[in-house]
Amino acid sequence: MGTRASIAAGVLASAAGLAASEGLAAVLDLRESPAVSVAQSVIGLTPGPIAEAIIGVVGTRDKPLAIASVVVAILLLGSLVGRWWTPRRLAAGALVAGLAGLAIASVLTRPYASPQGVFATLAGAVVLMGVLQLLLRENEHAVPDASRRIFLRTAAVIAVATVVVGGAGQVLASRHRRREAIERVRAALTIASRRGTAPAGTDLAIDGQDPWVTPNRDFYRIDTALQPPLIDPADWTLRIHGMVDRELTLTYQDLLDRGLTDAWITICCVSNEVGGDLIGNTVWGGVPIQGILAEVGLRAGADALLSTSEDGWTCGTPLDALTDGRAALLALTMNGEPLPVAHGFPVRQVVPGLYGYVSATKWVTEWEVTRFDDISAYWTDRGWGERGPVKTQSRIDVPAAGSSIEAGSTVVAGVAWAQHRGVEAVEVRVDGGRWQPATLAVAPNPDTWVQWSLDVTLDAGDHTIEARATDATGEPQTDAIIGVLPDGATGYPAVDVRVG
Repeated sequence: MGTRASIAAGVLASAAGLAASEGLAAVLDLRESPAVSVAQSVIGLTPGPIAEAIIGVVGTRDKPLAIASVVVAILLLGSLVGRWWTPRRLAAGALVAGLAGLAIASVLTRPYASPQGVFATLAGAVVLMGVLQLLLRENEHAVPDASRRIFLRTAAVIAVATVVVGGAGQVLASRHRRREAIERVRAALTIASRRGTAPAGTDLAIDGQDPWVTPNRDFYRIDTALQPPLIDPADWTLRIHGMVDRELTLTYQDLLDRGLTDAWITICCVSNEVGGDLIGNTVWGGVPIQGILAEVGLRAGADALLSTSEDGWTCGTPLDALTDGRAALLALTMNGEPLPVAHGFPVRQVVPGLYGYVSATKWVTEWEVTRFDDISAYWTDRGWGERGPVKTQSRIDVPAAGSSIEAGSTVVAGVAWAQHRGVEAVEVRVDGGRWQPATLAVAPNPDTWVQWSLDVTLDAGDHTIEARATDATGEPQTDAIIGVLPDGATGYPAVDVRVG
């Protein structure tokens, strides 16, 4: 058998093993398949600068990319196993065993670890080797053409079986059924919460400018969960412990019984580049965090709240940002409806004035009142700053970067934000000239972004338009160009346009 056929056999065998593993994961009702566990482990081990570079390039497409990368890696390693199978079978077997061992380690270190996950992983490895042996068994009495026909026929049958098993696994996946069940529960909830209709004067309604209220379907999502946790509200609890006078466990009904507070809040990701779109604004409905912390009683010396997601993700939030009167919420609704699953259903945190990596825990299930000196959290372990206050920023939406416009008067418009301080002014300049004050729309509170616009006159030629915001303390947006690491990007947003 030639080298190319051996490599092809290895790829097909690894695909068959992967399909078998995924199919078993569905049959065994696993919360997370071995492939997803491996992908989550890869994400967890990725250094902060590399993770940031990936987010900067692919943005919200990072999750499909992570899964695809693991699949491609498995197929590539399978090709190597196939190439080694005949001349170096011991080495090929050791490679398969090593890969299975790494996959098992990934399964066992995940929050959903189970013996069934280990079994599905081992079954995939066994199928890989069995298929490879079947494809590459030598037929010393067959002439080359006959051997080739036998190989192609066997490969075709295995390929069809792989597709069928993999497809059936997806169709029968208990996760899909669970997702449908959770969506039915979510749709049946009736929670009194304000619908996200923009207050008067907030939306300038300029063509090309993002709406003041971000629809749920368009709200950015950056997190480490390849598959959002699926939690029935009836099963959800929040355990509060640590440096408190009284430990407390809350249920979803407990939160509903307390009554929800609605608040317009803009949240943004620390990975948002200058002028980026990893930011959104909506009305959140939830229970004020400050009242819950007052109820349990904070002990002297505590300065941090370590929150943990159902999937094990952790986040450290400054206690002073949760107890200073701002609208920090345990949110149950988003834009007047129960939280979408991808945005933390049934309960998440929302804290104005802090980047999401230190505040916006989705699917939250545990709080530990503690000290920053005694804890570490997911992103701070990877090089991000400890407290993450949002920096004053602005963005130009109109005209679009690289666009061609007619000479004369044109509208420049965008948004600016400085959550929990508020925006006092926005200015625009063309080609490094004098700063011109823009007109600000209404902002209902200092925790939301604000739209702005300005009419400028542009002559024919190429021009650069910049903007800067000043927060309500009088501090202007800095022109220092700094990347998102370790605690948020800075600099002026700029767009280049051609005027004809």
